[in-house]
Amino acid sequence: MFDEERVRRDFPLLWRKVHAKPLVYLDNASTTQKPQAVIDAITNYYTHHNANIHRGVHQLSDESTQLWNQARAVVAGFFGAEEDELILTRNTTESMNGIAYGWADHNLTKGDVILVSYMDHHSNLVVWQEAAKRTGAKVVFVNLTAEGEVDLHDLKEKLAEGNVKLLTLTYVSNTLGSVCPLQEIITLVDEQAKKGKIKPRIVVDGAQAAGHLPVDFSRLGVDFFSASGHKMLGPMGSGLLLVRKEILESGEMRPYFFGGGMIAAVSVEGTEFSSSLSDRFTPGTPDVASAVGLEAACNYLSALGMEAVLEHDQDLVAYALEQLQQIPEVELVGPLSVGSGSQLRRIGSVAFLYKGVHAHDVAQVLDSEGVAVRSGHHCTMPLHVYNDWVATTRASFQVYNTREEIDALVSALDKVKRIFKV
Repeated sequence: MFDEERVRRDFPLLWRKVHAKPLVYLDNASTTQKPQAVIDAITNYYTHHNANIHRGVHQLSDESTQLWNQARAVVAGFFGAEEDELILTRNTTESMNGIAYGWADHNLTKGDVILVSYMDHHSNLVVWQEAAKRTGAKVVFVNLTAEGEVDLHDLKEKLAEGNVKLLTLTYVSNTLGSVCPLQEIITLVDEQAKKGKIKPRIVVDGAQAAGHLPVDFSRLGVDFFSASGHKMLGPMGSGLLLVRKEILESGEMRPYFFGGGMIAAVSVEGTEFSSSLSDRFTPGTPDVASAVGLEAACNYLSALGMEAVLEHDQDLVAYALEQLQQIPEVELVGPLSVGSGSQLRRIGSVAFLYKGVHAHDVAQVLDSEGVAVRSGHHCTMPLHVYNDWVATTRASFQVYNTREEIDALVSALDKVKRIFKV
């Protein structure tokens, strides 16, 4: 059985008070708190091993290089990928830009279509709008169902037009909590390919999935997968991009940052890039400490077991949906059931509208009670416009959250009603 109280003891920040009240941290979709193991790993690196990698023959450099390589191996393994398929980045946004500059700029042309959905985060939308400007491609939106899930019928129709070169998907919506049915979508893509249509490359924004459910890149059947370390208990400034090895080996995906460390040889005539795929996409001095911290986060989650993490997450979301639906002033957004297995519908968060009160006012009142949530557009402005929402309030969960904290959220919402007299 998942013991969240034992888990909570591993997170020092959770024990502080806010406005003289115990902190109830429900803003995990924005960033998660860090276990002591992650904090210690970073401190240990800077205290005992700090040196630049690869370029030195002294002991500290050798130790730092070993720690960098070890971190890469652990992170790749956590996601079921080969080490050569992993590019360490600062966050999902940088990863998406890497795909745009390293792949899209060399493979998209005028008339090609980039398919996105209305639920996509700005980091998985703005980057493609800019790539479309550079290449002449066009960004087309896939509709959503009434409950905020990808409309598979609309997706099928748009794939059937035959000019979709890139399909980019949010695995889990940071606003709706919707889980994208990746396997059904990949089946649709394969069906269209059998009919002679272009088979698009598939990009997955896994930022809201990585710390909530098991991910096996080798079995997902997608071409690119990105995530942010700080949303999965790791340090800020750590992220990853997984790219299928054949796309890297063939040169279809090219380096997009340039400098030292990624080269085999440089002359006045030009540069030959490293034959090592991991080095080829790692120019300059990498953030070894953040990589070590991300490794510690992966080890922490692995020790808990990602199936257990998912089960705990589902329990919290289901309980939050149940409790919030009992408040007449609250209108939930996104799927109203969690689902399970291949029919998993929602994880990670619950967002809502509060009748007659702006989301920022709701969040401020909750903060006065020590409850930290997120309010606004959550970097999904097109989604809010699509649904005619001014703004939403979002409570999001992680391994250390409890049902009692959801009760605290519900209790604090009663203060909203008293203050605004709605």
